[in-house]
Amino acid sequence: MASHRIVRFGNPILRIKAQPIQEISDELKKLADDMVETMIHGEGIGLAAPQISRSIAMFVIHMGLIEENGEPMAVINPEIIETKGEISYEEGCLCIPDIREEVKRPEIIHVKYMDIEGREHEEEFGGYKARVFQHEIDHLNGVLFVDRLGSMKRKLLQKQLKQIADEEMTILAQEEEE
Repeated sequence: MASHRIVRFGNPILRIKAQPIQEISDELKKLADDMVETMIHGEGIGLAAPQISRSIAMFVIHMGLIEENGEPMAVINPEIIETKGEISYEEGCLCIPDIREEVKRPEIIHVKYMDIEGREHEEEFGGYKARVFQHEIDHLNGVLFVDRLGSMKRKLLQKQLKQIADEEMTILAQEEEE
Protein backbone atom coordinates (compact mmCIF):
# COMPACT_ATOMS: atom_id res chain seq x y z
CA MET A 1 0.00 0.00 0.00
CA ALA A 2 1.02 3.58 -0.59
CA SER A 3 0.04 6.76 1.12
CA HIS A 4 -0.96 9.69 -1.12
CA ARG A 5 -0.65 13.43 -0.59
CA ILE A 6 -3.92 14.95 0.55
CA VAL A 7 -4.54 18.09 -1.47
CA ARG A 8 -5.75 21.17 0.31
CA PHE A 9 -8.22 23.99 -0.07
CA GLY A 10 -7.38 25.98 -3.19
CA ASN A 11 -6.52 22.95 -5.32
CA PRO A 12 -8.82 23.11 -8.38
CA ILE A 13 -9.57 19.35 -8.33
CA LEU A 14 -11.59 19.85 -5.14
CA ARG A 15 -14.13 21.88 -7.15
CA ILE A 16 -14.67 19.38 -9.98
CA LYS A 17 -17.60 16.94 -10.00
CA ALA A 18 -16.07 13.45 -9.84
CA GLN A 19 -16.68 10.98 -12.67
CA PRO A 20 -18.79 7.87 -11.99
CA ILE A 21 -16.87 4.62 -11.83
CA GLN A 22 -17.78 2.25 -14.66
CA GLU A 23 -15.80 -0.84 -13.66
CA ILE A 24 -14.43 -2.36 -10.46
CA SER A 25 -10.84 -3.35 -11.27
CA ASP A 26 -7.86 -4.59 -9.29
CA GLU A 27 -6.35 -1.13 -9.76
CA LEU A 28 -9.45 0.45 -8.17
CA LYS A 29 -9.28 -1.99 -5.24
CA LYS A 30 -5.62 -1.10 -4.71
CA LEU A 31 -6.49 2.60 -4.83
CA ALA A 32 -9.19 2.03 -2.18
CA ASP A 33 -6.61 0.28 0.05
CA ASP A 34 -4.17 3.15 -0.51
CA MET A 35 -6.91 5.65 0.37
CA VAL A 36 -7.63 3.82 3.63
CA GLU A 37 -3.93 3.99 4.51
CA THR A 38 -3.83 7.69 3.61
CA MET A 39 -6.98 8.40 5.64
CA ILE A 40 -5.63 6.62 8.71
CA HIS A 41 -2.22 8.30 8.36
CA GLY A 42 -3.99 11.67 8.13
CA GLU A 43 -6.11 10.79 11.18
CA GLY A 44 -9.33 11.21 9.25
CA ILE A 45 -12.65 9.42 9.41
CA GLY A 46 -13.32 9.70 5.67
CA LEU A 47 -11.41 10.45 2.48
CA ALA A 48 -12.78 11.09 -1.01
CA ALA A 49 -10.79 10.33 -4.16
CA PRO A 50 -10.65 14.03 -5.21
CA GLN A 51 -8.74 14.70 -1.98
CA ILE A 52 -5.86 12.67 -3.41
CA SER A 53 -6.13 14.20 -6.89
CA ARG A 54 -8.33 11.47 -8.40
CA SER A 55 -11.59 12.80 -9.82
CA ILE A 56 -13.59 9.59 -9.48
CA ALA A 57 -16.75 8.91 -7.46
CA MET A 58 -15.31 6.89 -4.59
CA PHE A 59 -14.60 7.54 -0.94
CA VAL A 60 -13.49 5.51 2.03
CA ILE A 61 -14.77 5.67 5.60
CA HIS A 62 -13.08 4.41 8.75
CA MET A 63 -16.16 2.60 10.11
CA GLY A 64 -14.18 1.48 13.17
CA LEU A 65 -14.46 5.08 14.40
CA ILE A 66 -18.25 5.04 13.89
CA GLU A 67 -19.41 1.53 14.81
CA GLU A 68 -18.05 -1.05 17.20
CA ASN A 69 -16.12 -3.68 15.22
CA GLY A 70 -16.45 -1.57 12.08
CA GLU A 71 -13.88 -1.98 9.31
CA PRO A 72 -12.79 0.62 6.77
CA MET A 73 -15.06 0.55 3.73
CA ALA A 74 -15.03 1.93 0.20
CA VAL A 75 -18.15 3.58 -1.21
CA ILE A 76 -18.55 3.86 -4.99
CA ASN A 77 -20.96 6.06 -6.99
CA PRO A 78 -23.03 7.10 -3.95
CA GLU A 79 -26.34 8.86 -4.44
CA ILE A 80 -28.54 10.39 -1.75
CA ILE A 81 -32.14 9.52 -2.60
CA GLU A 82 -33.97 11.15 0.29
CA THR A 83 -33.23 13.16 3.43
CA LYS A 84 -35.13 13.85 6.65
CA GLY A 85 -34.72 16.38 9.42
CA GLU A 86 -31.83 18.69 10.09
CA ILE A 87 -29.07 18.78 12.67
CA SER A 88 -25.97 20.88 13.34
CA TYR A 89 -22.65 19.29 14.18
CA GLU A 90 -19.04 20.39 14.15
CA GLU A 91 -17.08 19.28 11.08
CA GLY A 92 -13.50 19.47 9.94
CA CYS A 93 -11.73 18.27 6.81
CA LEU A 94 -8.31 16.88 5.94
CA CYS A 95 -8.21 19.41 3.06
CA ILE A 96 -8.81 22.35 5.38
CA PRO A 97 -6.47 21.81 8.33
CA ASP A 98 -7.09 23.47 11.69
CA ILE A 99 -10.60 24.72 10.86
CA ARG A 100 -13.67 23.19 12.49
CA GLU A 101 -17.15 24.69 12.30
CA GLU A 102 -20.80 23.84 12.96
CA VAL A 103 -22.52 22.66 9.77
CA LYS A 104 -26.26 22.02 9.29
CA ARG A 105 -27.08 18.86 7.37
CA PRO A 106 -29.99 16.46 7.05
CA GLU A 107 -30.21 14.18 10.08
CA ILE A 108 -31.24 11.02 8.21
CA ILE A 109 -30.32 10.01 4.67
CA HIS A 110 -31.46 7.26 2.32
CA VAL A 111 -28.52 6.41 0.06
CA LYS A 112 -27.63 4.07 -2.81
CA TYR A 113 -24.04 3.03 -3.46
CA MET A 114 -21.79 0.18 -4.55
CA ASP A 115 -19.13 -1.47 -2.41
CA ILE A 116 -15.63 -2.36 -3.63
CA GLU A 117 -16.84 -5.82 -4.71
CA GLY A 118 -19.46 -4.24 -6.98
CA ARG A 119 -22.44 -5.14 -4.79
CA GLU A 120 -25.22 -2.55 -4.72
CA HIS A 121 -26.56 -1.27 -1.41
CA GLU A 122 -29.53 0.86 -0.49
CA GLU A 123 -29.65 1.99 3.12
CA GLU A 124 -31.11 4.56 5.44
CA PHE A 125 -29.12 5.81 8.37
CA GLY A 126 -28.63 8.76 10.66
CA GLY A 127 -26.14 9.95 13.22
CA TYR A 128 -22.46 10.25 12.55
CA LYS A 129 -22.49 7.79 9.64
CA ALA A 130 -25.04 9.95 7.79
CA ARG A 131 -22.93 13.04 8.43
CA VAL A 132 -19.70 11.43 7.15
CA PHE A 133 -21.48 10.10 4.05
CA GLN A 134 -22.85 13.57 3.28
CA HIS A 135 -19.48 15.26 3.83
CA GLU A 136 -17.73 12.81 1.50
CA ILE A 137 -20.49 12.92 -1.14
CA ASP A 138 -20.09 16.71 -1.11
CA HIS A 139 -16.41 16.18 -2.02
CA LEU A 140 -17.49 14.09 -5.02
CA ASN A 141 -19.67 17.03 -6.12
CA GLY A 142 -16.95 19.68 -5.70
CA VAL A 143 -18.45 21.04 -2.46
CA LEU A 144 -16.49 21.66 0.75
CA PHE A 145 -17.94 21.99 4.23
CA VAL A 146 -16.98 25.69 4.36
CA ASP A 147 -19.38 26.23 1.42
CA ARG A 148 -22.21 25.25 3.77
CA LEU A 149 -21.37 27.96 6.32
CA GLY A 150 -23.17 31.28 6.51
CA SER A 151 -21.62 34.24 4.68
CA MET A 152 -20.50 35.94 7.93
CA LYS A 153 -18.70 32.79 9.14
CA ARG A 154 -17.02 32.33 5.73
CA LYS A 155 -15.90 35.96 5.81
CA LEU A 156 -14.32 35.40 9.24
CA LEU A 157 -12.42 32.38 7.87
CA GLN A 158 -11.32 34.12 4.66
CA LYS A 159 -7.77 34.92 5.84
CA GLN A 160 -7.11 31.35 7.05
CA LEU A 161 -8.57 29.86 3.87
CA LYS A 162 -6.46 32.15 1.70
CA GLN A 163 -3.32 31.08 3.57
CA ILE A 164 -4.16 27.38 3.06
CA ALA A 165 -4.88 28.00 -0.63
CA ASP A 166 -1.63 29.94 -1.10
CA GLU A 167 0.37 27.11 0.48
CA GLU A 168 -1.40 24.54 -1.74
CA MET A 169 -0.65 26.57 -4.88
CA THR A 170 3.04 26.73 -3.90
CA ILE A 171 3.10 22.93 -3.46
CA LEU A 172 1.37 22.45 -6.83
CA ALA A 173 3.93 24.70 -8.54
CA GLN A 174 6.79 22.71 -6.96
CA GLU A 175 5.22 19.41 -8.08
CA GLU A 176 4.93 20.68 -11.66
CA GLU A 177 8.64 21.60 -11.69
CA GLU A 178 9.68 18.08 -10.64
